[in-house]
Amino acid sequence: MARILLVDDEKMARTLYGDYLRAAGHTVTAVGRFEEVQEALGAAAYDAVVTDLILPGADGMEVLRFTKERYPGIEVVVITGLDKVDPAVRAIKSGAAEYLVKPVAPEALQHAVRRALTTRDLLRENASLRQYVALLEMGQRIATTLDRERLAIAVSSALEAQTLADAVLLLVRDGSPLRIHGSSGLEQEEVASLETVLCTQLEGVRTPRALDGLPGDYAHVLAFPASDGELSLGQIVLFFSGAPPENVAEAAGFLARHYALALRNLGRFAEVEDLAYMDDLTHLYNMRYLHLVLDRDVKAAQQTQGTFSLLFMDLDHFKAVNDTHGHLVGSRLLVEVGRVLKGCVRERDVVVRYGGDEYVVLLRNTDSGGALKVAERIRRTMENHRFTPREGISLSLTTCVGVATFPEHARDKAALLDMADRAMYRGKRGSRNVVYMAAMDLEAPPAERKVAG
Repeated sequence: MARILLVDDEKMARTLYGDYLRAAGHTVTAVGRFEEVQEALGAAAYDAVVTDLILPGADGMEVLRFTKERYPGIEVVVITGLDKVDPAVRAIKSGAAEYLVKPVAPEALQHAVRRALTTRDLLRENASLRQYVALLEMGQRIATTLDRERLAIAVSSALEAQTLADAVLLLVRDGSPLRIHGSSGLEQEEVASLETVLCTQLEGVRTPRALDGLPGDYAHVLAFPASDGELSLGQIVLFFSGAPPENVAEAAGFLARHYALALRNLGRFAEVEDLAYMDDLTHLYNMRYLHLVLDRDVKAAQQTQGTFSLLFMDLDHFKAVNDTHGHLVGSRLLVEVGRVLKGCVRERDVVVRYGGDEYVVLLRNTDSGGALKVAERIRRTMENHRFTPREGISLSLTTCVGVATFPEHARDKAALLDMADRAMYRGKRGSRNVVYMAAMDLEAPPAERKVAG
């Protein structure tokens, strides 16, 4: 049953009411003064307080206010000899669960305490349900977030709200060792100092654990793995200045599972997105991706006063390959051209099959002088390479390359592509197997030029 603190300055009342409550199975501690109430509540946990309204040096209203302010989970039943409405109204408004007028029958007191405890349990259950519903909603919001940056913010916010953590750090694994995904409540310097040690300590960890020996002044640091079945996708790290809440493991574990689900969904979404941006034949990026990345790089270059270059390429006399050897050989040759191009540029550069036998290369952080060198390297490599699209067939190919640089030749995506295309077309009209730099007076290529190859 419940533990009751009985407050009455009359010894007889304490004995009588105490016997009533003990008969109902409760454990009772009886005191007679407000100071004793403060001491008793600070020393032990109680479920309810039963207090007389009139006490020496204080009154039951002060006991009521003190209890509800300092110990809001404790219900208070007020007893008084004043058969008036005003004290009852004040007591109920101040948080009293019940109000009884002396003389109090045993059944009335027992019933009042039982109702007060039932009300407390219902309120706790409702609060728990509200918290559980909020946790479910946060989990659903996390699991359906398909933007990596927004996911980090959503997970950090949910963890702070549900676990009351002072700081949150998220680690993610993208087919490689753990790395920082996001944080909240930590300075950038703190994140930098924690990254190496946390990624080392948590590598391969599959169960929740407390962490020691970390930089900073946090009393408790807890880590929870974000796993989807047997697949470990990341870690959630929570920092507490004081003792963590009792429900921290349940809440953090629940959110960690939804974080893992979101990371898995992000991976699947990225795979589908990659397919939309890949050329089916060569597995290079396609024209759709080129426009996407050009939009990003133009914006970034405008903000940082940076530069980058485009190489526009068209294979010389490719139509003759299809006419002589068939389209299957032509398709295999296009795949091999893609491999040659990728071998001529850096990992961070973007190689695109623009369409047909046309290719575009985006050279990041490269001015016109550097772009000319790369273009000449590609032209020379193509000229010297022996293409073997099928056993028994060895072919030579050359290419024309047009070069345009942002912002030297153009300051927007469409103009830059057009300038590189015009430079390439100048080579097609001349000797072919040549590199040309963009210029303002270059002729625009005709729409039917692809027929000629």
